[in-house]
Amino acid sequence: MSNQTITKDTFYRTIMQDGNLRTPEHASRLTFAVLHTLGFNLSGGTKRELAQALPDEPARYLTRGWRLINIRHGNLTLDQFAKDVARHNGNTDPHNAQRATAVVFRQMKTLIDDDLVRAVARDLSPEVRALWNAA
Repeated sequence: MSNQTITKDTFYRTIMQDGNLRTPEHASRLTFAVLHTLGFNLSGGTKRELAQALPDEPARYLTRGWRLINIRHGNLTLDQFAKDVARHNGNTDPHNAQRATAVVFRQMKTLIDDDLVRAVARDLSPEVRALWNAA
């Protein structure tokens, strides 16, 4: 699918409803946290392809981060990933961040084809991949 098939408002509204969030702004902040964290754990090609499938604003969240040395962590635990999401979301509860991450993953997967779903899964550490696959 292309990013022209869904608006950012629809994207956030779905995350808000599925994640039991109060406002679209909360959904936007959660989406930023998940995509920003995810962006550091994907290869450049997969990240670009995924960004093309997302609405414009979430796509920027995925691609905007940088690190002086960006080395993907092949054994990143789900707890570490969730802690990063929680920190970027302004929330300190990694258990809530893990549940919320699954909501964002699920919405993203509705926008992409099966080949890209598999490409994202291949790039992720085993524990984060399990959450991606289950979403």
